[in-house]
Amino acid sequence: MHSGNEEPDDQREQAAGEEDQGGDARRDLVRVDVTEALANGTRHAARAAAQLRPDRRQHLAQEIPAPDRRIGTIAARLEENFRNGPTIPPMTGLFDIAGKSALVTGGSRGIGLMIAQGYVEAGARVYISSRKAEVCDEVASELSKLGTCVSIPADLARDGECERLAVEVTRHEPALNILVNNAGATWGAPLADFPADAWDKVMTLNTKVPFLLTRALVPALEAAGTADDPARVINIGSIDGIQVPLLETYAYSTSKAAIHQLTRHLARQLGPRHITVNAVAPGPFESKMMAATLRDFGDSIARSSPLGRIGRPDDMAGVAIYLASRAGAYLTGAIIPVDGGIATTK
Repeated sequence: MHSGNEEPDDQREQAAGEEDQGGDARRDLVRVDVTEALANGTRHAARAAAQLRPDRRQHLAQEIPAPDRRIGTIAARLEENFRNGPTIPPMTGLFDIAGKSALVTGGSRGIGLMIAQGYVEAGARVYISSRKAEVCDEVASELSKLGTCVSIPADLARDGECERLAVEVTRHEPALNILVNNAGATWGAPLADFPADAWDKVMTLNTKVPFLLTRALVPALEAAGTADDPARVINIGSIDGIQVPLLETYAYSTSKAAIHQLTRHLARQLGPRHITVNAVAPGPFESKMMAATLRDFGDSIARSSPLGRIGRPDDMAGVAIYLASRAGAYLTGAIIPVDGGIATTK
């Protein structure tokens, strides 16, 4: 006799069999996921296997095929992770750059000042350079009220100044965590009248100088970089190096496209030395370089952005802090447009 709430023995056995089959099927699916993840050299295996009971994990780890030594090593690590639990580092402090050292060229105004102030307020030791010594000293004095900022004036367009600046900086910081190549110039003129010396000036400051200064500071950057926390080179490009500008700034757009390519080239070369190289491609931000353009066309430029505005200082400081922090440690050779979508949504 069976009560109304009881199942016959044969029904219970059938249900148990179906549960076992379902468990086996789920385990087979996870085994496939883990095996594929291992073959791809990813960490998805640990996430997939974490869904299983501990007894299933051990059994699964023993069954994972190891067609070569690399996969076998990963399988062994996976089994160890099953025993010891996850090894994911804590996600706190991802954007912390406190205690790092940084050099920002052209750091006394415009985008350079935005980045320098962001770094100072975030607790970094910041060195700024600028062609005008009085302005550089004054800005460093103001920023020092917020943290640590040192003025090292330099006219980087002059021969030998990149090397001199590198010597001065490394005298303070033998191991330099962050280099921001921001100093730059622009020139606009009709095609028929564009001066050759203006072309040379823009190309020198926007492309040649970042190369020479980075090269001079490689020993200090290498001294600071590690596999987990590389040193960072951040080049300031432009969306005019991505899109064709409306204005006749031929040398400027050419130089910014060149710095984007130099960024990728240096990223490949310096990565093995624990130095990342990335570029920020700003859109319209308030600066001396953009003053006339924003005065004449500011409203229409803002309307051309899907976000309906031009860039603010915290927009630029934010991306620079990201690239300099642990959050950006695995990024190199990237060109990041910060333009409210002007160039990226066309």
